Amino acid sequence: MGDRFNTVAGWALFAGIIALGGAIVSSKYFHDERPEKMGYAIEGVEAEGEGGGGSGPGLNTLLASADVAAGEKVFAKCAACHTVNQGGANGIGPNLYATVGEAIAVGKGGFAFSDALKSKGGNWSFENLDHWLKSPREFAPGTKMTFAGLGNPADRANLIAWLNTQGSNLPLPAADAAPAAAEGANAAEAGNAANAAEAPAANATNASQ
Repeated sequence: MGDRFNTVAGWALFAGIIALGGAIVSSKYFHDERPEKMGYAIEGVEAEGEGGGGSGPGLNTLLASADVAAGEKVFAKCAACHTVNQGGANGIGPNLYATVGEAIAVGKGGFAFSDALKSKGGNWSFENLDHWLKSPREFAPGTKMTFAGLGNPADRANLIAWLNTQGSNLPLPAADAAPAAAEGANAAEAGNAANAAEAPAANATNASQ
């Protein structure tokens, strides 16, 4: 009986040693450290934190260099629902003559705007139009507008610039200052401030000599 117990205990101990050794060995080959590069790169898809809404030129810069002729071509996507000529009839969507700068969801020959758009208030500023054209449903959740939106910022700017020529003719904004130019200006200002601070000390030194 004692021999059998010793044998069983011996085999149990041996099995424990094997299991422990296996765990140690496997930990050398399989570890849970985060890899330097996650997953596989997919061509045409930006990694998280790269690009995104904040990358590229801003709306002001795009409007300042907008291609009005290209904007007219983009409007072809809207022509099935909208007219843009002065006094034109409303279609599935309202007539868009002189829309840039006017009040949102007001007038347009009594067009039946959605409550979602009526509740927005404000005017069709360049910024509001850009947001609306990017995603109508995001700009006014519950809107009757079924168009998904224009994902290309340049297309939106070109279209806005062209719409502006259709009865609105508001002055387009100036381009945003280039980051390098802004940094250079800041550096120059810092240098001027440093020189101004050093001047009194230099004058005091010269006076004491």
